[in-house]
Amino acid sequence: METEHNVKLSASEIAQLWSSYMNSSMCHCLFTYFSKVVEDTQVQSILAKGLELTEKHLQKLTTIFHKEKFPVPQGFVVKDDVNTSAPKLFSDSFMLYFSYSMGAMALNFYAVAKTVSVRSDIDTYFSECILELSEFDSATKNLLLSKGLFIRSPYLNPSQEVSFVKDQKFMSGWFGDKRPLSAIEITHLFLNLQRNDLGKAVMIGFSQVAQSKEVGKFMVRGKEIAFKHTEVFGSVLKDNDLPVPMTWDNEITNSKTAPFSDKLMMFMTTALIGLSIGFYGTAMATSTRKDLSVHYVRLSAEIAKYAEDGAKIMIDNGWLEEPPLSEDRDKLANT
Repeated sequence: METEHNVKLSASEIAQLWSSYMNSSMCHCLFTYFSKVVEDTQVQSILAKGLELTEKHLQKLTTIFHKEKFPVPQGFVVKDDVNTSAPKLFSDSFMLYFSYSMGAMALNFYAVAKTVSVRSDIDTYFSECILELSEFDSATKNLLLSKGLFIRSPYLNPSQEVSFVKDQKFMSGWFGDKRPLSAIEITHLFLNLQRNDLGKAVMIGFSQVAQSKEVGKFMVRGKEIAFKHTEVFGSVLKDNDLPVPMTWDNEITNSKTAPFSDKLMMFMTTALIGLSIGFYGTAMATSTRKDLSVHYVRLSAEIAKYAEDGAKIMIDNGWLEEPPLSEDRDKLANT
């Protein structure tokens, strides 16, 4: 007679499911609003697909939470966190590129989630998410390319032969002649500049429509930090005679009507900061020029402080939803 095993969810699996629900509920709100204001029919089809995916993911996640007797996160809901009658805040081009960027980050998230998920049903769920987001990534990328909006990283001419590092000066970057940037270093500089520029445009838009002055000031500060970081990364690329990607600052309207709640905008901002810290960490680990490592350490510290201040605002307003916690054994002890 075979023994039936009811395998519990591990902490890693719970963490990924909870985070997935929070992020999917936020994206569902974003796609709902974007779909209401978009005018370009091709962009509309992309946004409709994004909306469909978030609805599908939320339904599956809710089923899992109910089955495991875990409370379903509150996350974000359209009726509370979206003003569907708000006018357009961002251009169609920006909404398309933003959807591409969010999809790329989700694809990265799901890849990590799959690697830490052992239970077969959870592994299967995240595998399906990877396939769906991979298709969404290709669709958004192809539409951006067809519209001439996709921003490619710089091109490099092929080397004539394979070479090996012969001198420790390869790692220097402060004094004397700096070696040219490696393809890996260029990739991280370019992508981090691109993400900051996109974030800067989001902060500009959010600062216009924030209902609370405290939140508005926080968004203005975020805009200034993002601008500073784009300047740092851009100057390194320019010093190496490499192109700097275009800015999205002109893709924001003059609307003053909030399409989203302050709670959602704060969550999204702090979530993007957390991702940026991770991206900077990866860049630092793979960039051997010392001046680049120093930049990443310094800029990471700056946005970590910004994230902390954002968390304080969310806590003070009762907006920071608590993730699943382990038991407090001291409180449970019969003493």
